[in-house]
Amino acid sequence: MADLDALRLRFAGALEGARAPGAGPDPAPYADSLLARWQEPQRHYHTLTHLTAVLDHIDVLAEYAADPDVVRLAAWFHDAVYLPDRSENEERSAHLAERALPEAGVPPEKTAEVARLVRLTITHAPADDDRNGQVLCDADLAILAAPPSAYATYTAEVREEYHFIPNDTFREGRSAILHQLLDLPCLFRTPYGREHWEATARYNLAAELDLLSETA
Repeated sequence: MADLDALRLRFAGALEGARAPGAGPDPAPYADSLLARWQEPQRHYHTLTHLTAVLDHIDVLAEYAADPDVVRLAAWFHDAVYLPDRSENEERSAHLAERALPEAGVPPEKTAEVARLVRLTITHAPADDDRNGQVLCDADLAILAAPPSAYATYTAEVREEYHFIPNDTFREGRSAILHQLLDLPCLFRTPYGREHWEATARYNLAAELDLLSETA
């Protein structure tokens, strides 16, 4: 069970880090609005547990980011709009950030960076010099390097979110995604991610792909 009070404090800390001290309204209503979104009933993987994990991984990777608090805000917004049967979730989440953050006192350039980072999670393909993007993408993909039992839970939760897709269609689509990931020269772009997560993630992806082929 997610600690809502702790998450409120983490949001407030990121917001205060991204805006001038005392330069905006109380963070609490913004945090509560986002927390409500992350608890919507259609979510099974993209929940507060996922948000907390991404924030935790950003903390681990913070030294590699150009602006860790902006990356943390991007984590809060990156799946704030999430409907499994829609394809524009990232774009709508970025628009939400573009509306909410200026009102909350975040300056335009940092608001634009948060929105850019949210849109980057469509591809998870940051440029070589995109330090913020590398940290957010690595933190978001860190689940791929989870222990086997946690990885199995993740895949089951993803399948539950897409319960409306027939098994054969889901298996084909998921297999294509796994092949695309395994074909990448590297899954993780930060030095920490490459050292600590890359090998385990590739093992998990290959094992899932084998399992999908066995059930075909």
